[in-house]
Amino acid sequence: MLEPSQNDQLPAIPGKRYFSIGEVSELCAVRPHVLRYWEQEFPELTPAKRTGNRRYYQRQDVILIRQIRSLLYEQGFTISGARLRLSGETGRQDTDRTAQLVRQMRQELEEVLAILKV
Repeated sequence: MLEPSQNDQLPAIPGKRYFSIGEVSELCAVRPHVLRYWEQEFPELTPAKRTGNRRYYQRQDVILIRQIRSLLYEQGFTISGARLRLSGETGRQDTDRTAQLVRQMRQELEEVLAILKV
């Protein structure tokens, strides 16, 4: 089910503030142990940890994980190559992430507006 060669589109990111590791695993088509490994390899990926050492990812973390997944599984980068690519393109990626967040927020606001009109 969670194959790196999965060609299907990833599901849309729901309008939640925090996501569990299981939810992120499904949203990004990556197994939980891979997410924990990536946390060690990519310093940009730092989910909040709460009681019981549980990880809580935010929307920008999910977007970053999808970028890492794309670099590794689709574009064929190694871990070190992906790390260099992410650190070298910080400015551009921040802009891309911001644009994606703005699009997602706009979509959510339009859905709220549609609900309020009813």
